[in-house]
Amino acid sequence: MRVVALVDSVTHVCSRYRVVAFEPFLTAAGHTLELRPLPSGGLTRLLSFRELRTADAVILQRKLLPRIQLNWLRHYSKRLIFDFDDAIWLRDSYSTKGSTCRRRNRRFSRIVRTVDCVIGGNQFLLDHAKTLAPRTRMELIPTSINPQRYEVANHTRTKELRLVWIGSSSTLQGLDRIRPILEAIGKAIPGTRLKLICDRFIGLEHLAVDAVPWCEATEAKDLASADIGITWIPDDDWSRGKCGLKVLQYQAAGLPVIANPVGVHSDFIQEGETGCLASTPAEWIESVRVLADPDVRMRLGQLARRRVEEQYSIAASARKWIEVLHRLTEPAKRAG
Repeated sequence: MRVVALVDSVTHVCSRYRVVAFEPFLTAAGHTLELRPLPSGGLTRLLSFRELRTADAVILQRKLLPRIQLNWLRHYSKRLIFDFDDAIWLRDSYSTKGSTCRRRNRRFSRIVRTVDCVIGGNQFLLDHAKTLAPRTRMELIPTSINPQRYEVANHTRTKELRLVWIGSSSTLQGLDRIRPILEAIGKAIPGTRLKLICDRFIGLEHLAVDAVPWCEATEAKDLASADIGITWIPDDDWSRGKCGLKVLQYQAAGLPVIANPVGVHSDFIQEGETGCLASTPAEWIESVRVLADPDVRMRLGQLARRRVEEQYSIAASARKWIEVLHRLTEPAKRAG
């Protein structure tokens, strides 16, 4: 099959993890994958959709198209797939306008009813899509990573305990919201440091912060030089739509993870097996104290790495994508 993916940009994090990564597996299975950034102008988009007539399948990633653009895309696509990994029918957790957006919800509803197949990054996303389009084929393909890219932390005993957080400036707002927890950890457990891998940084009074500019080429090594991965998201529907990339990256690097029990955090982190779930400052402090033991970190980190390899690797998700493409072509083959 010739598959064309319409994406925001080839380098966008969603494109890299949910489309680009699968190209070698699709090629090995006899498919071709072409990525096309969506043009910004409405007329340019409409004209570009005409070029999709020769594709066997078109993947629209995340973009909530207006009605006329969606109709044109549907008209020129033999098979149309919608892939998304966020609660894009809502505004994000930090929006000053509130979460509800009628335009986004209307466009999202129209898209999931129009396409041949919806691919969701977690069950919460798919469950919402099913309420709007119960007749549309739905498939769960979690966001996944290549564990082989990540060095594994050695968890040697050192004087300093190194927490790590990785993300973008937009998600840094979540870390900023738990300043009191981070400050409490710094005061309760001397010698603890926080490595921030980001494009923007915050400062703390009682917890030393090591600012590490994010770079795709070095992020895996930067994670492996830490001891414990941390993350926190608000308790709302936007966050329940998140697909846990941070947690997967930490686990691929062999790090145990501390996170609050919201959304996929509770799925990815098994208490006492791959990390700790913590809500209150006291629970966070206790979790850090437990994981201060390098032997505990090593055991939990190894289990976490193994779970990523088995369930959340690119290879595992690529197999699901190939199955989806095969099922979409089955009716056409039988008709022929």
